[in-house]
Amino acid sequence: MFSDSVIMLLVLAIVVIILFVKTAVVVPQRSEYVVERLGKYHNTMGAGFHILIPFLDKITYRRSLKEEVMDIPSQTCITRDNVAVGIDGVLYIQVVDAKLSAYGIENYYVAASQLAQTSLRSAIGKIDLDKTFEERETINRQVIEAVDEAAQNWGIKVLRYEIKDIAPPASVMEAMERQMKAEREKRAEIATSEGDRQARINRAEGMRQEAISVSEGEKQKRINEAEGRSREIELLAQATAQGLQAVAAALASDGGVTAANLRVAEKYLSEFGNLAKAGNTMILPANLADIAGIVGTAMTVMQDVGVKKAG
Repeated sequence: MFSDSVIMLLVLAIVVIILFVKTAVVVPQRSEYVVERLGKYHNTMGAGFHILIPFLDKITYRRSLKEEVMDIPSQTCITRDNVAVGIDGVLYIQVVDAKLSAYGIENYYVAASQLAQTSLRSAIGKIDLDKTFEERETINRQVIEAVDEAAQNWGIKVLRYEIKDIAPPASVMEAMERQMKAEREKRAEIATSEGDRQARINRAEGMRQEAISVSEGEKQKRINEAEGRSREIELLAQATAQGLQAVAAALASDGGVTAANLRVAEKYLSEFGNLAKAGNTMILPANLADIAGIVGTAMTVMQDVGVKKAG
C-alpha cells in the first residue's frame, strides 16, 4: 500500500515538473512571443520569465526585435532609354510590432522582398542608364519610402536599402568605356589648349611689358640727353658771358686798350697767313695795307663795349 502511494506521488511530481517545464517560458532580450489562448490571440510576452496556462495557452509566433538583413536577389530592370540592367540589393528591416507581423501578413520577409523588387523596377524605369550610377541615393530613398509605407501595416520598419551592384549588358559597357575614353581625351585636349592659350597670353604680356620698359627707358634717355644739352648750352652761355665780362674788365684797366690792339693785330695777321696756306687762290682786301685802320676799328668797338659795361 505504501509503495503504491509513493509511486503515485512520484508520477504526480513528474507530471507537475513536466507541466511546469512546458508552461514556464523565458523570453530572451530584444524578443517578443505571441501567445494564443484556445486559438485566439491572447497577449504578447516581452523579455523575461512568464507562466502559461497548460493546455490553454500556446506560443504561436516568436519575433526578434533586432535589425534584420535581407538579401534582395538580382533582377532585370529596364531603364527609361530601354536598356536592360541587372540590379541586386540589401534591405534592412526591423520588427516593431510582433502582433502585426504575425497577423498582418503571412510572411513579411517575402512581402518586403517582392515589394522592394517592384519598387526598384519602378524607380529604374524613370531614369536613363547614365543616371543609374549617379542617382543611387535617390533610388535607395525611393525604394525605402515605397516599402516602408506598405510595411507599416505589417508591424515592420524599413531602415535602409542599398544597391549592391548594377550590371549593364556587355555591349553597353563597351560603349560606356569608349564614351568615357573619348571624354577623357576631350578633357586632355581642352587642358592642353588652355595651357597653350595661357602660355601665349603670358608671352604676349611679357613682350608688352618689355616694350613698355624699353620705351620708358628710351624716353628717360632722351629726357636725360635733352637736359644735358640744355645744361651744356646754359653753362656755355654762362662761360661766354663771363669771358665777355673779363674782356670788358681788361679793356677798362690801364694798358688794356694797347694790349687789345696788339692782340687784334696778331690775330689778324695769323688768320691772314692761314688763309694764304689753305688754298691756291686768295682774294686780298682793298685796304690790306691799312692794318692800323682795321685794328683801330676793332678797338673802337671794344672800347664802346667796355664803356657800356662800365656804365
